[in-house]
Amino acid sequence: MFTVRRWWERKGLQLGLLALVVGSAWILRQTQGSLLLEVYQGISEGITRPLQMLQTGPSPEERLQDARVLELKTRVEDLETQNQKLQNLLGYVQKEPPQSRPIPARVVGRSADNWWQQVTLNRGANAGIQSGFVVKAEGGLVGLVEDVTPNTSRVLLISDLKSQVGVSISRTGAKGVLRGDGSAEGVLEFYEKVPNVKPGDLVSTSTYSQKFPSGVAIGQVKSLDLKKLPASIAKIELFPPIRSLDWVSVYPKPVTPDVETQKSASDVPQKSK
Repeated sequence: MFTVRRWWERKGLQLGLLALVVGSAWILRQTQGSLLLEVYQGISEGITRPLQMLQTGPSPEERLQDARVLELKTRVEDLETQNQKLQNLLGYVQKEPPQSRPIPARVVGRSADNWWQQVTLNRGANAGIQSGFVVKAEGGLVGLVEDVTPNTSRVLLISDLKSQVGVSISRTGAKGVLRGDGSAEGVLEFYEKVPNVKPGDLVSTSTYSQKFPSGVAIGQVKSLDLKKLPASIAKIELFPPIRSLDWVSVYPKPVTPDVETQKSASDVPQKSK
């Protein structure tokens, strides 16, 4: 018995390896190598899958194509926005009587140093614009044309510190002068010491204005200071989008009654003495 045990200890490992080799050969023959292929695929997949995950992402060609698609998408959105703005402007212009329809123009120049002071339009004398013409946008009054070239116009905005507009409170008729504040708000100085005004009142151009037609919307009262000297003041929130002007409408300067009277008098033939 002792001899058999020693022989097994000496030869058992060799016999086990031999049985494993013979068994593997028999399995491969019976399965035609499919089992080994599955084992190999499992091992290779476990190695290649992490590598593929590290290499995921678009190729340079795909990135270039994506960039072109994004560029075209941006251009389409910009064109759609511009088209909507033009349609809004066209609808705004068509509301005016044919004899007083404005000249549409677009803001093409604006300095960061003078953002609230002035803008440059892409229409000028060749389009019929003159100095003193009135500029409006959606929301109401924007400013006044100061200088004109054949193809451009420079507009003084109502937000400019130098701007002064005669205005009135729509609800009560209280009048005053609106001055620019270099922002999306204006400062209204009343003629009366204690005007009949409250926050939320609407503000429009006055019949006293010599530069602008009366009744043009400007904004609404945001706050009041009735103790201010020498005159009560109000902060006015401007309706037109002065901060982000794009398309505007340019109107001929209004004819004042005095001018009309003088013109009518000059048209009357003088009697010969």
